[in-house]
Amino acid sequence: MFVHDVGRSKAFYQDVLGFEILREGPGGYVAIGRKGAVLGLSAASGLPADHPARARPGHGVGLGVELVVEADDIAAAYARAISSGQTNITALVDQPWGLTDFRVSDPDGYYVRITSRSTSP
Repeated sequence: MFVHDVGRSKAFYQDVLGFEILREGPGGYVAIGRKGAVLGLSAASGLPADHPARARPGHGVGLGVELVVEADDIAAAYARAISSGQTNITALVDQPWGLTDFRVSDPDGYYVRITSRSTSP
């Protein structure tokens, strides 16, 4: 994922969603993970001007992207997110398709849906 500020994004995914740092590499690259989900964070500023993933002026780098992360304990994941102080978290909702989830946008506009791992009985 290309982000404006790798440190800010790293803190968001750690503090709000419980990801852990897996490795840090050259050029500010950071791999973060949570129960099998791995995200790579890199600075968008390092992309050439003609790179297809570079955001157009006035658009967030995450526009049009939804990340879905499964949680074994959705209530605990929601409580962690709320306790982080993040303000753009939706309510925890039981969806008609049998899953429970909440949603939040990261600092770069990536839309993240945290969902229960399996449908309710």
